[in-house]
Amino acid sequence: MNGPQPATAAPVEVTTRGRTPAYLVEYARDKVLQACRHTSEPILHVRIKLTVPAEPATPRPALAEANVDINGRPLRTRAAAPSLREAVDLLQDRLRHRLSRMALHWEARRGGLPRPGPHEWRHTSQPPLQRDFFRRPAQERQIVRHKSFEPAQATPDEAVFDMEQLDYDVYLFTDVNTGQDAVVYRAGPTGYRLARLHPVDRPEPVTAVPLTLSDRPAPRLTLPDAIDRLNLTDQPFMFFADAADGRGRLLYHRYDGHYGLITPAG
Repeated sequence: MNGPQPATAAPVEVTTRGRTPAYLVEYARDKVLQACRHTSEPILHVRIKLTVPAEPATPRPALAEANVDINGRPLRTRAAAPSLREAVDLLQDRLRHRLSRMALHWEARRGGLPRPGPHEWRHTSQPPLQRDFFRRPAQERQIVRHKSFEPAQATPDEAVFDMEQLDYDVYLFTDVNTGQDAVVYRAGPTGYRLARLHPVDRPEPVTAVPLTLSDRPAPRLTLPDAIDRLNLTDQPFMFFADAADGRGRLLYHRYDGHYGLITPAG
């Protein structure tokens, strides 16, 4: 494609989980495509996922998710609400807002230090997504999603940008400044925190994103030990070094009460 294309030209894939009326599928498709008109860049593909649990166990059980391929760059947005229609409406608002900001924020990733301001990519005027998790008994939990790939080599600034674009709360990457596996996540007084496998004892490079740094090494654990510790601490995720190969692993709680696991390829 040589130039921006109308949003309606993009292939749209909709998947559903649970009992989803056909009219809500079309409603979600229309709402997401309306939001996609807020970018002048080509939309190559849109994937929408709608989830309605059979037995709601949280105040906002309905989930709507959109994954948009914007000229080769992924953008992921999620919304949760008491009903699926409400979740779709929230999804449209979040997606429209993020697409409107994306062009302004993209250059901050590769060039220069962004200037502070209300529209800066590291500062969001959106309220954070409230994520509900089903409190499944620990003995029933399983790893139901396992992603294995080589983490992207990035600076902490780039990692935060990727985390924001993918709408994650934590992001596993390989820190180019140290060569270590690391994570950035939402926490601390600045809103973002960086943790590496091993803290460094030299001055940190200047970052555009205001980061706090973890001064603790990642624990070296087996997967069963990491699961036990995650359950004991009741934290949303556990970043640890694998007891066998020393590489970084990311174990996290899913919305359905099970676990997800991200491991480096090979």
